[in-house]
Amino acid sequence: MPFSLLPRLMAGSLTDLTPELLKSHGIRLLMLDFDNTIVPYTTDEPTPEMTSWLRQMQETDIQVCVVSNSHRDRVPEFCRKNGLDCITHARKPFSKGIQACLAHYGIAPGQAALVGDQIYTDTLGANGAGVVSILVQAIDNQNFWLKARHVLEMPFIFAARKRRI
Repeated sequence: MPFSLLPRLMAGSLTDLTPELLKSHGIRLLMLDFDNTIVPYTTDEPTPEMTSWLRQMQETDIQVCVVSNSHRDRVPEFCRKNGLDCITHARKPFSKGIQACLAHYGIAPGQAALVGDQIYTDTLGANGAGVVSILVQAIDNQNFWLKARHVLEMPFIFAARKRRI
């Protein structure tokens, strides 16, 4: 797949993605980054709005799986608690975890999307694997490194501004 740092779609938050919008793009599998996409790095507790959105998505025929680079137990524990499948140690932007998720569900890359808050891992990984990349705003850039990364992503966010839903 071509190298691209531009997301196919952008949204303010994960909760802005509706089943109808995803289906209109042919999405049958929605892969979710964990940290700063579902919850901030500082907690494992989703907001009531996020909890409601996760439940709503589970009631559709769109499969949902967390695909995270995390090595910590908090991701599998969160997923067990919330009835979600997960793949950790995904190594994004490499396609190892994304390919494992596609194979697990038997879904073609063109029918899948990866949602995340980082261009250099989530967007690049999704684009490289041939799945729809959806960039959302980070929940909380609470430290210097997250803020610095965001500044470095700004040219790509600007270039993709017309892809905002």
